[in-house]
Amino acid sequence: MAIIKTEHLTHCYSHGTPFEKTAVKDINLEIDEGELVGVIGHTGSGKSTLIQHLNGLLKPDSGKVYIDGTDIFESKEILQKTRFKVGLVFQYPEYQLFEETVEKDIAFGPRNLGMSEDEIKAAVTHAMESVGLSDKYRHKSPFELSGGQKRRVAIAGVIAMRPKVLILDEPTAGLDPKGRDRILSLIESYHRSEKNTVLLVSHSMEDIAKYASKVLVMNQGTVFSYGTVEETFSRAEEIEKIGLSVPQVTKLFDMLSKSGYEINEHVYDLDRAEKLLMQLISQKGGKRRAE
Repeated sequence: MAIIKTEHLTHCYSHGTPFEKTAVKDINLEIDEGELVGVIGHTGSGKSTLIQHLNGLLKPDSGKVYIDGTDIFESKEILQKTRFKVGLVFQYPEYQLFEETVEKDIAFGPRNLGMSEDEIKAAVTHAMESVGLSDKYRHKSPFELSGGQKRRVAIAGVIAMRPKVLILDEPTAGLDPKGRDRILSLIESYHRSEKNTVLLVSHSMEDIAKYASKVLVMNQGTVFSYGTVEETFSRAEEIEKIGLSVPQVTKLFDMLSKSGYEINEHVYDLDRAEKLLMQLISQKGGKRRAE
């Protein structure tokens, strides 16, 4: 069943001015419950505008947005509930930290939901565990932490509200490689344990290929494609034509295939790439197709 559905979703900025721009146009999309969806597209493709509609931060100029089968703009009450049901983590969310301690910051959302103190404590503990923060950080000031730890506290603040859909807009932006890998592995672990729906907006094709189950490609305010990772990267040449890059291993194996080596699949995963390369090497340099 589709937990996210849009029908003819269209949104424009700066109506009636010389700067008027249609950011998303006629978006028809269905995302099933439990998917980890990678959202990719060049700057200005409509990614951020789309995800801000999914928890009601933006209202469509036309079209509908359904979460769990309900039109989120049907009433103010439904819209308010949706904003807790769909958790949205913006880029650099650590800039929104403000409480004295990590515990208080993470507890802010659950407290606004009206949870009891026992429920809040359990939600904070669960969220901290989900982002790999031990209990020793509970009473620390978030401003004493490293950049990566602050990022995890901010993500935990959204996770603590137990959203059915978690959307993360470039959650690794500005982090070093170690911090980036840590955040992504935690998101994958969270998705696996909670079995909810996660949307991961990223510019890194390698990250999307490694962690996502489905890929949504946006281009010029429309859906270019939506499908499995394999389906998406099998269209490598088309994706490159719209200004995006495919994983380096995909490019490598496409080149090998065009050079005549027998590679009968689209490769986008490093583990699979290693196995195929070892097979080619074991075949004394690889077996070329007959000319």
